Amino acid sequence: MNVIEYLLVSLLIGSAATVATDPLLVELPNGILRGRDNEGYYSYESIPYAEPPLRELRFEPPQPYARRWDSIFNATTPPAFCMQWNQFAEDADKLIGIEDCLTVSVYKPKNSNRSSFPVVANIHGGIFMFGAPVEQRHEPIMARGNMIVVTIAYRLGPIGFLSTGDATLSGNFGLKDQRLALRWIKQNIARFGGEPENILVLGHSAGGASVHLQMLQEDFSQLAKVAVSLSGNALDPWVVQQGARRRAFEMGRNVGCGLLSDSVELKKCLQSKDASEIVRAVRQFLVVDYIPINPFGPVVEPVDAPDPFLTQYPSDIIKSGSFSQVPWLVSHTTEDGGYNAAALLVKQPDGRELIYHLNNRWYELAPHLLFYRNSAKTVDEMDDYSRDLRQQYLGNRKFSEENYLHIQRLFSDLFYINETLRTIDLQREHGGSPIYYYVYDNPSEKGIGQELSNRDDIYFGTVHRDDYALMFDKKTSEDRPDEKIISTKFLSMLEGFVYSDTGALTYDNCVFPNNIGQKQLHYILIRSNGCEALEIAPI
Repeated sequence: MNVIEYLLVSLLIGSAATVATDPLLVELPNGILRGRDNEGYYSYESIPYAEPPLRELRFEPPQPYARRWDSIFNATTPPAFCMQWNQFAEDADKLIGIEDCLTVSVYKPKNSNRSSFPVVANIHGGIFMFGAPVEQRHEPIMARGNMIVVTIAYRLGPIGFLSTGDATLSGNFGLKDQRLALRWIKQNIARFGGEPENILVLGHSAGGASVHLQMLQEDFSQLAKVAVSLSGNALDPWVVQQGARRRAFEMGRNVGCGLLSDSVELKKCLQSKDASEIVRAVRQFLVVDYIPINPFGPVVEPVDAPDPFLTQYPSDIIKSGSFSQVPWLVSHTTEDGGYNAAALLVKQPDGRELIYHLNNRWYELAPHLLFYRNSAKTVDEMDDYSRDLRQQYLGNRKFSEENYLHIQRLFSDLFYINETLRTIDLQREHGGSPIYYYVYDNPSEKGIGQELSNRDDIYFGTVHRDDYALMFDKKTSEDRPDEKIISTKFLSMLEGFVYSDTGALTYDNCVFPNNIGQKQLHYILIRSNGCEALEIAPI
């Protein structure tokens, strides 16, 4: 061995020894990265799992990140927002984020009593249109010291879900991003001290629906041990869309591609545009405020699409039995629809809240609000359904602030509760793995209803995000004493779930009944003062 060879070998040995002893350094197939010491935990952020989806890779399935790092990769930068038209942005221009955003971030607690940790992979919500990993909080889990958290950034809105319904522009790119990220976690998490055999995949709202959609892939059981869908599942009416082809070509017209009818030409034109033009054009699809809430979302793809994700409607996949058999927890709050209904309390330019405009515009706006504009076969069918819903939930009452809770109940039932019950019923009939269900009833002092309506004089009840906020979501105010206790119990529940050899699940002193093989539908009701096991008749 000559001197140069000796020096190179010495450097390699020294580098490997440093990585082995420095917890901030992690060696991946791409090279070495450096994380950050955050006192109680380590963080390794903005790690790319896919090639940047730019130019010719826009509107394509994600490609695994294969680049080698010439120097140590800086993993101390918080993950960026994927480019989006964000409902919660205060400015009229709601564009935020970047297109090159496909990263995962790993958060590892400092716990000298453990040599490895189970893993929670968290898929954020945002109705497939907005949201970001940086909006999640991992500190409570880090403080407990028992689990690694991994957050996933994925493409959103038209960048993630534009579809012409054919193989050229098939859609579901955001869901394919999630799937690739889950594969990255399975392959690499052991390098961070994670246990690849003990992975829990969790999501809230669109994240919950995403988890369920991932479960409907037959290989999901190779990526995760258990799954949790909070306030969202694949059968909810706002998840899988129809009419995507028309919207795709309308998008082309809006950004200057002309009146095209060929998918190849449309795709080529859209790939040549700046991503900000495409995302800003979302406002052209909104009828009023941020309605419809998600003009771009998951679709059923043709079977000849490249790397197809969803080629059947979720209900048909469940009926076929061709989905992953992993223990699954699904949930909703008592008034989940407060997220959607609260927007009706926002004042319009004429000084009146939108809810009053429904008295004259119900037949026009209801199909946009409630996601059946593209599924109804005729205008008469659409109007009949609008009339039936109004009669069922309002009777002879007017749309008004005084009757707001009746309208919120409509949204809760249609968007979350009804399809949760149907999903459980279908899945327990055609599957064999445990299915658990809870309902959360404990209103937050400052929930998403107050945030969206900017009102404190309306009682919203327990709305969307009130439970998830106690696990992961960042809150604008401090948790109440009862919420702190519930938060601890929720996190303990997740720890027990991912470690259970049988897939059993417990919240505090309540053991979740498994709905497989039951005549009645069983659930756990969680309130501020405890929990109880209840049952309802099957739908």
